[in-house]
Amino acid sequence: MITPRDAVRLVLKHTRPLGATRLGLAQALGHCLAEDVRADRDLPPADRSAMDGYAVRFADLARIPCDLRLKGEVAAGSAARPRVTAGSCVRILTGGNVPPGADTVIVVEQTEARNGHVTVQGRPAQGANILRRGEDARRGTVLLRKGTVLGPLQIGTCAAVGKARVLVRRRPSVAVLCTGEELRAPEASVRAHEIRNSNGPMLFAALAAWGYPGAPCATAPDDVALLTDALRDHLARHDVVLLTGGVSVGNYDFVREAVERIGATVRFHGVAMKPGKPCLYATTREGRHVFGLPGNPLSAMNGFHEFALVALRRLSGLSPSKCQSGLRVVLASRLTSPGGRARYLLARLAWNGEGPIATPIATRSSADLVAGGSADGVLVVPGDTREMPTGSAAEFRPWRPWR
Repeated sequence: MITPRDAVRLVLKHTRPLGATRLGLAQALGHCLAEDVRADRDLPPADRSAMDGYAVRFADLARIPCDLRLKGEVAAGSAARPRVTAGSCVRILTGGNVPPGADTVIVVEQTEARNGHVTVQGRPAQGANILRRGEDARRGTVLLRKGTVLGPLQIGTCAAVGKARVLVRRRPSVAVLCTGEELRAPEASVRAHEIRNSNGPMLFAALAAWGYPGAPCATAPDDVALLTDALRDHLARHDVVLLTGGVSVGNYDFVREAVERIGATVRFHGVAMKPGKPCLYATTREGRHVFGLPGNPLSAMNGFHEFALVALRRLSGLSPSKCQSGLRVVLASRLTSPGGRARYLLARLAWNGEGPIATPIATRSSADLVAGGSADGVLVVPGDTREMPTGSAAEFRPWRPWR
C-alpha cells in the first residue's frame, strides 16, 4: 500500500489538461481558461462620475456656498460633452463621462438646484467622485490568467472586455460503472440478499455537484469477461471511468483483472487509508483513466474525492496545487485514532466568529449512509497521529461545494 499523499502524486503525474475549445460565455461557466484575457481598452475608457451630482471646476468652489449656472446634463451612455466653463456646472449621473473643463464632481446631496442654477453648499476634495480613465486597467493588461476557473465574476470580466467567446479547456467525459450481482435499481423491490444501487446515483450527483453533470451510469455483473467488455466500451467513449465494487481481493472481485485485460497499467492498488483501502487507479495507452472504488458507499465517496476528483480537475485545466479541496478547521471534540493508516472521519461544519468548527459524526461502518447523510465531508487524521485534542486544527475535506 502507498500513502494517500503518494497516491495523489501519482494521479497528478499521469494526468494532463485536455485540449481546448472555444465556448460562448453562456456555456463557459466552470471551465478553465486556456488563454489569457486582456483588457481591449482602458478601464474605465474615460473619466467617469462615481456619483449622481454635478461636474464642476474646483476653482469655482473657493467660497461656499456658491452659485453656478447649469449648462446641461450627461447621463451614463450619453455622448453629450457640454463644456464646463468658469461659473458653470453640468448635471452628471453615475457612470456618465466627465465633461471637458470639469475636474471634480460634487454629490447631489450637497447642492440645491433652482431655475437653471445650482447652489453648492459643501466643498469636496479636488478630483472627488471621479473614476479616472485606466485606473482599473490599461489596454492590454492581463485581467484573467490562463488556468483561471470561470465563475460569475470572471464571466462578467470577459463580457466587459468584449470576449464573447473564450478559449477554455475541455472538461473530461466521465462514466460510472457499478459492479455486483446483488445490485438492483433504486425503484426495485429487493429481497434480503439484494441491495439497491446507491453508489450510481450518489456518484452521479457528486460529479454534477463538482461540475461534471450528466455522467451515464451502468451496472455490470460479477463476470470478468462481461466486465472487461463493459469497461472497454466505456473507455472508448469517455476520458474517465469510475468503477465501484469488485476492487478488493475476494473471489468475485474482478476489477483489476478486467483492467489488465484491456491493457491498462495499474498505477496503484491499495492505499493506507480508511475507508477506501482497496482503491485502484490505472491508465491506458490512449490516455484514459480508470478509478476502481470500493463498493461500500462511504469508501466510494472517499476514494472519489481523494483521487478521482483530483484527476478530473487536472484534466479540466486546474493547476496541480488547486486540484484537491480542503480547509483548516477547529475540532469541536477530541479525536483518537489507532494510527497506521490515515483515517477519514465523517463530520459536519458550523461557523462561529473565528472560523469553521468541525464536529465528528459516529459511523458504524463504511456502508453507513444514514450517518453519511448528515455529513458535510471528512476530517483527515494522518496515519502517524493517535490523538487530536478539542480545539486543535485539522484538515477537512468537503464532500460537496459550499452553498
